[in-house]
Amino acid sequence: MSDAVSVNARIKGRVQGVWYRAWTVEQATARGLSGWVRNRADGAVEAVFSGQAEMVSDMLKACQEGPTAAVVTEIETTDSELPKQAGFRQVATL
Repeated sequence: MSDAVSVNARIKGRVQGVWYRAWTVEQATARGLSGWVRNRADGAVEAVFSGQAEMVSDMLKACQEGPTAAVVTEIETTDSELPKQAGFRQVATL
């Protein structure tokens, strides 16, 4: 990925128990992104999105809404290293 960017996003609100992780896998895969998503013990969802800057930005905008039952109150982002593995997947809770 020549012009690839990678961000770590911590998504807060009502985001656990509302199909947020599975929705994220579908949405990120449809955008050709690599990375992962997981629940956090603090009630947030954390994800790393890597790929073309435009697609990563589009994914972060989609995360503001999330699946139908989600209520997102805040998304904190920081730069992240590119993942070592291609594709997007769900990983174990932290």
